[in-house]
Amino acid sequence: MIIILKPGTARSEADEILGQIESAGLKPLYMPGTERTVLGAIGDERKLAGLHIENHPIVDRIAPVLTPYKLVSREIHPSDTHVDIGGVLVGAGRFTVIAGPCAVEGLGQMLATARAVKDAGAHCLRGGAYKPRSSPYSFQGLGEQGLQILRDVALQVGLPAVTEVIETGDVPLVEGYAAAFQVGARNMQNFRLLKALGRSGKPVILKRGMSATVEDLLLAAEYIVSEGNPRVVLCERGIRTFEKATRNTLDLNAIPYIKEHSHLPVIVDPSHGTGVRNYVGPMAKAAVACGADGLMIEVHHDPKSALSDGHQSLDPDQFARFMNELRPFVEAAGREL
Repeated sequence: MIIILKPGTARSEADEILGQIESAGLKPLYMPGTERTVLGAIGDERKLAGLHIENHPIVDRIAPVLTPYKLVSREIHPSDTHVDIGGVLVGAGRFTVIAGPCAVEGLGQMLATARAVKDAGAHCLRGGAYKPRSSPYSFQGLGEQGLQILRDVALQVGLPAVTEVIETGDVPLVEGYAAAFQVGARNMQNFRLLKALGRSGKPVILKRGMSATVEDLLLAAEYIVSEGNPRVVLCERGIRTFEKATRNTLDLNAIPYIKEHSHLPVIVDPSHGTGVRNYVGPMAKAAVACGADGLMIEVHHDPKSALSDGHQSLDPDQFARFMNELRPFVEAAGREL
């Protein structure tokens, strides 16, 4: 439920109601606005009804939050959330590009790629140390050694590092190396992992599952936010459909829908969304037009030798051209690249 207070209500008066909500075993939320203050009560609505808060003189009205995802909805948080990843803002009128290889393969590979994406204008560096792969015989990542390489290279080139975490037990380890966690499509509904990330407080980039609805994605984000971590960036990375022309079908419908129903920033991964490097640029430009807050792009200094996803990765020259071609689209959308 959301409780809309009358104009001019002081924080001390709102605290009285927040205390009542908490004493009833509900989660209280305080959301001051420019004109009015809104309070939230998350939990069993029957307990709230027993408090008769609507009778309090500072309360204008009470309204239910109709969506199953409460904390990430615009009903309870109408203004946009901006997420800071190591000093890089996602949202707030900016357009953020996160780029790098699918997997950390070694120091030389990572350093060459990182320098290339930095020179081309990327804002964050991505690279996987743990790689959940469909085949057990595929490259699974370097583990902690990969995390160390990613951190050292990120510090050397001056870009915040983003990397995937796949196990609940790895959260403290990965937290020490990266500026933000990435949750891959296969782990979007690993609820124990999501809760652990919610308790960490570090930014989380949450990718949509391959067979997940948009509501599934928003409910997954709710798990993180409900544990106390509001620093969530949603990522549309394509879904599996009957179409076989591309690796996945990039669902750009999701971007305006999410923007309308959630306050969280949303980025797009056209590399996984198409699986074809020639289609990354066109779909990235379309994502800008749809209102995305940024992109996640796979770049490898030598894609033909990549141990993972080389067929969809851009090489440094291709990525530099990509960034130059992207700029006018971002500016036309009223964003800053």
